[in-house]
Amino acid sequence: MGFGEDLRCPQAHAAVMRLLDSELHLMEVMKKWMGQRAKSEREFSVQLHHMATIAEKLDRPQPGAGQDYISQLNKSWGVLVSQTDSLSQLMKKSSEDLLDGPISKLTLLIRDKQQLRKTYAEQWNLLRQELTKVTQTELEKLKSSYRQAVKDAAQAKRKYQEASKDRERDKAKERYVKASLRLHELHNEYVLSVQAAQVYHQHHYSQIQPALLSALQTLQQEMVLILKEILQEYFDISTLLHHEVVRIHREMSSALTAIDPHREYESFIHQNRSVGEIPACAEFDCSLLEDAEQLKPREIEMNDLTLETIQHKVYQFSKRHALEECRQQVALSQGMRAKLEAQRFILKEKLDQLGSREPPSALTLDQDNVSLSFNSSNVYSAFLCSCLQVLPVHAPVQEVDRPLGQQDWYHGAIPRLEVQQLLKSDGDFLVRKSQEKQGYVLSVQWDGSCKHFLIQNTDNLYRLDGQGFPSIPLLIHHLISSRQHITKKADIVLKKPVLKDKWVLEHDDIILGQLIGRGNFGEVYSGRLRSDNTPVAVKSCKENLAPEHKSKFLMEARILKQYDHPNIVKLIGVCTQKQPIYIIMELVQGGDFLSFLRHEGHSLRPKMLVKMTENVAAGMEYLESKKCIHRDLAARNCLVAENNVVKISDFGMSRQQDDGVYSAEGGLRQIPVKWTAPEALNYGRYTTESDVWSFGVLLWETFSMGMTPYTSMTNQQTRDEVERGYRMLAPHGCPVEISRIMNNCWQYDARNRPSFKKIRAELSAIYNKIT
Repeated sequence: MGFGEDLRCPQAHAAVMRLLDSELHLMEVMKKWMGQRAKSEREFSVQLHHMATIAEKLDRPQPGAGQDYISQLNKSWGVLVSQTDSLSQLMKKSSEDLLDGPISKLTLLIRDKQQLRKTYAEQWNLLRQELTKVTQTELEKLKSSYRQAVKDAAQAKRKYQEASKDRERDKAKERYVKASLRLHELHNEYVLSVQAAQVYHQHHYSQIQPALLSALQTLQQEMVLILKEILQEYFDISTLLHHEVVRIHREMSSALTAIDPHREYESFIHQNRSVGEIPACAEFDCSLLEDAEQLKPREIEMNDLTLETIQHKVYQFSKRHALEECRQQVALSQGMRAKLEAQRFILKEKLDQLGSREPPSALTLDQDNVSLSFNSSNVYSAFLCSCLQVLPVHAPVQEVDRPLGQQDWYHGAIPRLEVQQLLKSDGDFLVRKSQEKQGYVLSVQWDGSCKHFLIQNTDNLYRLDGQGFPSIPLLIHHLISSRQHITKKADIVLKKPVLKDKWVLEHDDIILGQLIGRGNFGEVYSGRLRSDNTPVAVKSCKENLAPEHKSKFLMEARILKQYDHPNIVKLIGVCTQKQPIYIIMELVQGGDFLSFLRHEGHSLRPKMLVKMTENVAAGMEYLESKKCIHRDLAARNCLVAENNVVKISDFGMSRQQDDGVYSAEGGLRQIPVKWTAPEALNYGRYTTESDVWSFGVLLWETFSMGMTPYTSMTNQQTRDEVERGYRMLAPHGCPVEISRIMNNCWQYDARNRPSFKKIRAELSAIYNKIT
């Protein structure tokens, strides 16, 4: 098999030219990529050297300051800095070697490849021209002359036969002989040309063209070998496992190992040990009481004058103490908290001693006693009176006066595709936020199609092309009540608003927490519902995604709206009123099943593992009854709740079809190959049976404690081996019954795979059997 034997036709030549062009493009990409790597390493080298220089300047001792103590930490830091500078020199050399070696050679190879392409194309065209000339052009010219000679000879013969006089007959005979001679000569010439064309044709396809293509293949293979050597050289230069890099990092590692926190300060303490007693603490100055009456040293004075102040300070100290407790990570706050606690304790102790009794009088006065007895009960009465004043009555807000976001027909930032699914009958309408422009869009169903009208906003008035209104609800109310055409050019009338469903939540209903993960469409956060503090998971959609991707993001919510099962993650709502769009789901605290297996699996008994896989099978049995195809069933897409209950999640690739069959188009970029059934990979045909295949892989993940399936194979190798009949062996310690279910799930013919109902029943029986 080779170029000369198998690439004869013009279509094959066109394929060869495309191959040469694609290889040239690939080599240009390699050159640019290597150049970027060399540039990056050069810049990285400069930055590392700059870092080392800055560190040396900062570490340089000040003149006259002296440095009588150098710790191991300082020494290790010095090694890190010096080795970083060595690494910068190594990176600089690597950058220079890349430019002088692989990149320079690749530039020459690209030039040679371009010349080869040009020469091959020219030679091919010359050969084709010669072949066309010999086998077509010259033959067609002779054939034309041949036809004319036949006509001339036939005409001369006829005139010869018709001639009556001797003189005319002699002339006709002469013309007839000449015409016959010309015909016979052309016949012989045509026979020779046909024979020559046949010989040349055979020689062209058996020797000339194969020789050209074989020479091209030889040169191509030589260039591939050269390119391989260039890539190997690039790898050898750029690898981070170079012995010099390893040596530098080993030096750094040794310097870090030398740091011993428990012995770090022994030398420092020995050199700087404190001498003398602890300084005296503050004492109460009793001389302050010489002219004061009834005041005792080191005791809080509790009486009717100080009661309110003490109560206020106790409250204030408690609040400040609570505030300081929130700053425990700050070491300096410990002393402050201790001081505040001591002050609070003294005051609280005094209040506890007083109990419910009246505080003693601070002054002996006769007339003022009544006014000073205005105590806390009077304060509380005044406070309650002020709080219980009757609030003014407000008239209920009319629906048309409510803000746009509170209108039931306003759907927020939902994608166009979902709008088309919501509007069914003529006159159905809704208002949404535009995805392409700033503003709002009125979407209406009319004459079997969905029409979209951008609502204009000029001078704070909203209109389509007629009268303006201060708000969009007033505009919509006018169009409905007046039954006017919405524009002058469109005879469309608004009839029935399509209301947002019960799942729609406001963004303000959600309190976002911390980031807990990232998905295909955006980030995932923990959070809580503001109404009842329910913990939730919040999936957000990136604002800059294309509309079709936002529609795919909301597909998961559209699927989950219909389902309610203990082994399927629960949808709580969607936030589409503004960007970013949120999908709100129950927060499953245990994390994903794959991570759970890898961290906790070795402590779980086989009985518990069987129960967890039965949970998944029960959820899939429910989906099977709803004709829902998950398409991405794997341990990573299941979540572990309380009591190790497993819930199926991540319905981003799921589809619900009336016939239970979904046909996908496109490449394998988004497909989890190692979990996907052969018929889905080969023909894009997804069914519940293809989910059963994925469940078999999930079983293998579970009893291997989270190992990656087909561990040593690439995606393509996995596809090839599965097609040849290879199936993974059961993990060590896996029950025989589970291994049998796995192999049944991996039947090549989808019709021979068990249903999820049967799988769940078998797993339940195995669970009850295991002790």
